[in-house]
Amino acid sequence: MPTQPKANRGPSAGPENRRALIVAAREVFASEGLSAPLSSVARKAGVGQGSLYRHFPDRTALAVAVFEENLTELELFIDRPESTLRDLLERVIDQAVVSTALIDLIWAHSHDERVVHLGDRLRDMVERKVQREKESGVLGAHVTVEDVLLAVSMLAGVLARSDADERRAVGSRAVVLFTLAFGPR
Repeated sequence: MPTQPKANRGPSAGPENRRALIVAAREVFASEGLSAPLSSVARKAGVGQGSLYRHFPDRTALAVAVFEENLTELELFIDRPESTLRDLLERVIDQAVVSTALIDLIWAHSHDERVVHLGDRLRDMVERKVQREKESGVLGAHVTVEDVLLAVSMLAGVLARSDADERRAVGSRAVVLFTLAFGPR
């Protein structure tokens, strides 16, 4: 028996389709790598390719959407009074482990106007966290925002180049090193 096609709900389905595409992109690129066909993303999201391209005209647009969502999650978390810089680094690991294929794409397009604001958002978040950690005495006075941004960049880069089954262990070792380097002297 042939399957019935989904009813076209028109523009009202847009936000739901966009969200489904972002979730599907994470899963597809995590399992198949960056060269996975975009049709696989659309199929996994349960939408047509037309819907995919309406929301995301290219891979960069899709990667930016994934990272925007990642940053929103980090911002909500990092603004909690009990969150720490170590917690931020642990969350970066969690996100990088499932977004490794997209990290290289974002870095390759770092000057693209769609990508630049991601770095600005990360910088603002790190500035807030560094200031709070210094005021509480957890972070050494020698640590700068640039140091923490470098650590995040190094962490994402090494995770993107590590074997999938080793990423968590590699990330944990890196966080220990950063914690020791960033502590008060």
